[in-house]
Amino acid sequence: MSALKDKHVLLGVTGGIAAYKSAELVRCLQRAGAEVRVVMTQGAMEFITPLTLQALSGHPVRTELLDSEAESGMDHIALARWADIILAAPASANFMSRLSEGRADDLLATLCLATSAPIVLAPAMNQQMWLAEATQHNVQVLTGRGIRLFGPAAGEQACGEVGPGRMLEPEQIARQVEALFAEGPLTGLTVMVTAGPTREAIDPVRYISNRSSGKMGFAVAQAAAEAGARVVLISGPVSIATPPGVERVDIETAEQALAAVQVHECDIFIATAAISDYRPVLEHQQKIKKDQSNLVLELERTTDILATVASAEKTPFTVGFAAETENLDDYALSKLEAKGLDMIAANWVGENTEGGFDREINALKLFWKGESKELPMTSKRELARKLIGVVTERYRQKHQ
Repeated sequence: MSALKDKHVLLGVTGGIAAYKSAELVRCLQRAGAEVRVVMTQGAMEFITPLTLQALSGHPVRTELLDSEAESGMDHIALARWADIILAAPASANFMSRLSEGRADDLLATLCLATSAPIVLAPAMNQQMWLAEATQHNVQVLTGRGIRLFGPAAGEQACGEVGPGRMLEPEQIARQVEALFAEGPLTGLTVMVTAGPTREAIDPVRYISNRSSGKMGFAVAQAAAEAGARVVLISGPVSIATPPGVERVDIETAEQALAAVQVHECDIFIATAAISDYRPVLEHQQKIKKDQSNLVLELERTTDILATVASAEKTPFTVGFAAETENLDDYALSKLEAKGLDMIAANWVGENTEGGFDREINALKLFWKGESKELPMTSKRELARKLIGVVTERYRQKHQ
């Protein structure tokens, strides 16, 4: 039986050429067993008519905030209470901007403020609009409030350009909405994942970093979300799309990563990020000129985020990662003991390894007190699912 059976989905349609896909999305949601009602913005009606969506959904389409014919003039409150989820698909750049500002200047934005139901956005816009600094800022604000983003996908756009910004296909969106209602082994828990590298500035154009691609961390975040968890992903500078249903916080430095980690509480903390161990003592405010044969940089230790989390008064189930070029077992076990972790996942890195940094595959060896388990070489996505399975099992045993 579909997890969407008898669920109330309030579909918000905003202005954009992708609005034509909303008609098929209504059908997909209904086939999965959901009852769908539609709210359209003024911009949406320039691309598709309310009559089309009314005929498909079987319910009148609401377009006005102040509707004298609506029940007691307060029908927007009734709709907000009716919804089990509000899904804006397509979600335009303009709508995301207004939502991030907390505005209530049309019916859909008002419903999002008035509901206690989960809110999901399926962005759709020109690729340059999606990549614009203002839009990415709005994404951070919205995901920081727990609003989920499904997509966008990358590819050819109606304007003829190619890049990120395409709305996901209706079937994909319907499946991901269904997954939100599916009970998983981590339902009700919050999992925090750190991923990718950090960058420590030397001067305005140079920095110290490492080879982490973030692929493993993003796969772990996706696997945790698939298992039903609320997932907060603290990500260093990487070029990877946010997994569906994951709240992403972008950081650059180790100090920013620490601050982001300390802001959010979690039940399980998985540290896949390659946080810089050292940073320059002095960050030059101007570009260092190439006018001397040698350059000496003085470095200082950064705060050990994993050890800080593991030693906190309210300690989550803490999983560390150890990427090693030699003595894998010894270094992993030493790190497990020294930092007081619940588990550590170790893997080989270097030129002579098949998996590791910036690869699509990897293998892990897991250690916890008195035991270990090997996860053989496979895709990082499948490996992440297996890791989450072991983490879930160990978490449950600890909290029996």
